[in-house]
Formats: sequence, structure tokens, C-alpha cells
Amino acid sequence: MVETYRDTISVNDCQILAHYQFEAGQCILTLESKEIAESTCPGQFVHLSVSGILSMRRPISVMSVDKENGTFDLLYKIVGEGTRQLADRKIGDILSVIGPIGKGFEMTDNKIPLLIGGGVGMPPIIAIAQEIKGNAYYSPYVVLGSEVPFPFVTVESRLEGFSSAKFHTMPLLEEWGVPCGLASLQNFEGVYEGYVTGLAREFLDSLSKDDLKNVEIYSCGPNAMLESVSKLAYEYNLPCQVSLEEFMACAVGGCAGCVVEVQTENGPAMKRVCVDGPVFEAQSVFNDFG
Repeated sequence: MVETYRDTISVNDCQILAHYQFEAGQCILTLESKEIAESTCPGQFVHLSVSGILSMRRPISVMSVDKENGTFDLLYKIVGEGTRQLADRKIGDILSVIGPIGKGFEMTDNKIPLLIGGGVGMPPIIAIAQEIKGNAYYSPYVVLGSEVPFPFVTVESRLEGFSSAKFHTMPLLEEWGVPCGLASLQNFEGVYEGYVTGLAREFLDSLSKDDLKNVEIYSCGPNAMLESVSKLAYEYNLPCQVSLEEFMACAVGGCAGCVVEVQTENGPAMKRVCVDGPVFEAQSVFNDFG
């Protein structure tokens, strides 16, 4: 039987506790749900109502959770009418939320997670960082990329780690003690000038041969970025997990509107990003590097 990831899914009425808007139509939404906060794994997403006008929900990845207070955070960008109406929702409003949905990232024994997120693909990467923060077994390095201003005020890093003193970072990751470098082509202050893969490559080249054997890449972002990350992993012979971004209708595996071709042991197969993913082994999806 094909394994899908539906056991965690529930329908919840969630109250908005905070709603922040940043440049370039980026928003961070804090919702209350003890059930979702306690059951969400990095890489999973929720499917939420945006208003009383539009019946279609929108899938949004979970960025962080607060299990103690029973809340979770979502980062999204206004790109159409649905997210525009979501951006109009106020503190105290109730949203219907289905989730958490999907197969998340699986942390392995590789001690050096290289976490790469681009644009609205940053939240699952931040979620992994939260999951492993304070775990002395792991020595993560995070690369976040954006071609619009980041949805947070960047700060100078005081942490030890690859080029931490050179690049600015996300305040939340700094608070968690997770080294991070930011990348962009927009010449932002304190930000690596180039693609996330360029900064990731410099990080990999800084490692010893023994350390390189302990690296695993985890990534989420636009398909073009994920293809480049997968190629980077292929070049360095590294395991790599990617979380795909895809348009969805039902988001619970019923409509098959979000299928992608995935290479399996039995040949190519069509997999649903919502419940068969969204996380897949990178080279099962991106493998044309000829």
C-alpha cells in the first residue's frame, strides 16, 4: 500500500492572535490551536480559509510553533485575491484551518544539516531550525534567500560558525543559536550577493572531507531554486530532501490536482504533493543534470 500522511489532519477553528505585514506584501500570521501546535512537524502545511467570501482555501507552510502556548506561525505573501483577503483579516477573527498536512522533513543521523530556504520557502527551513535548536548532536547552517526585502529586520550575527560575523541573520535564528547567512541579488546590507546555492557552495567548500561526509541538505523554495540545490547536492554527493511548492485544490489527496512525476524503485510514478509529499528525496524529482 502507498504510504500517505493523513493521520495528523483535523479541522480547527483558529483565532488570529497576531498579524504583521512587511514590505513586498509579506505577512506573518499567528493562530491559536493547541492541537496543530503539538502535532506539526517541519515541512508540513495547513489549508486555511481566507474569508467568508472565497470558499477555496489556501495551503501555507507552518513556520514555527509554540507548544506551551498552543500557537503556530505562518509566513505568506500576497500574490492573488485569496491572500489579499487573508491579509485583511484582523486579530480576533476566526479562521477554519485543516492540518497539519503532508509528509515533513525527516532528520537523519547526518550531523551537519545544511538548511536552504528561498522566498516563501523559508518557513519549513525555519521550522527545522526550531526543531533541532539546542540539540548538541546537530551543527546546522541556514541559508535564507529573498529578492525582496526580508520579512524581518536583519541583524549582525554574534554566533560562531561559517562567516557568521560577515553576514546579517534572522533575529529569531540568532536567538535560537542557529548560524545563518542571508543571500540576495538586490545588494542588501550585510547580505551575500548571489544565489542561495552560491553561499551554500562556499559553506560546503569550507568543510573538511570528514565533515562533508556528515552533511545533509534540506531545502524549500521555487522549483528553479530546488533544481539548483538538487544539482549542488549531486555534485557533492550529498543526500538532499526538498519540499515542493505546488498549487492545490483540496490539499488532502482527493483531487490529484497537485501531482508531480517522481522516480521510484519501480520506475516513474505520479505523486500528490499534498499527501505523498510535500517533501521528497531531491533526485527523485530533479535528476536531469546532463
